[in-house]
Amino acid sequence: MKRVDFRILLGALLILGSILGFLELQGILANAFALFWAVVFGIAALVFLYIFFTNRLHWWAAIPGFALAGLSAASFLPAGPGWDGLAFLGGIGVGFWAVYLSGRDRWWAIIPGGVLVTLGIVSVLSEQFALAETGSIFFMGLGLTFLLVAVLSKQRWAYIPAVALLLVGLLVDTQYASAVQYAWVVVLLVAGGLMIFQALRNK
Repeated sequence: MKRVDFRILLGALLILGSILGFLELQGILANAFALFWAVVFGIAALVFLYIFFTNRLHWWAAIPGFALAGLSAASFLPAGPGWDGLAFLGGIGVGFWAVYLSGRDRWWAIIPGGVLVTLGIVSVLSEQFALAETGSIFFMGLGLTFLLVAVLSKQRWAYIPAVALLLVGLLVDTQYASAVQYAWVVVLLVAGGLMIFQALRNK
């Protein structure tokens, strides 16, 4: 089977963008140019996801694949701030989760996956729903992320930052907020130190 020249596909996309741009300028089709970029990002996402699902050795392809899929999906989400952040950050987060699910030895992918999904949710709550106090949700999300690391990958050290972050999440928006103001710094220090210690011990 003869392969399609990449230049033909690129040329067809450019022509499609030109047509959609013209329709938008004429008021015939609203948000036509945004639709064009959604198609472009969607096609690029499919390419990376095809690479990922057909050869799990290329696990890295899940990250740009789901990130581009998130950018494409953002064009179809309700208008307003926060949703695009959820789509993009959440897409990258899902990509990291796919990396972990494709090889359980890559447990480290749970951490950026959980953090990015949490940030995406916080962006919607703070911008779209005007929820001012999102610190608790942020720290609770981080705590749950490390708890998943501990449970799913049997990394016992992760219980320490998990419990600490969950406690910070419970207290950060209360009268005890000042007492835990720098707690996340200590949590990151302890978690980082434990990871390095475990890595050196296993050598």
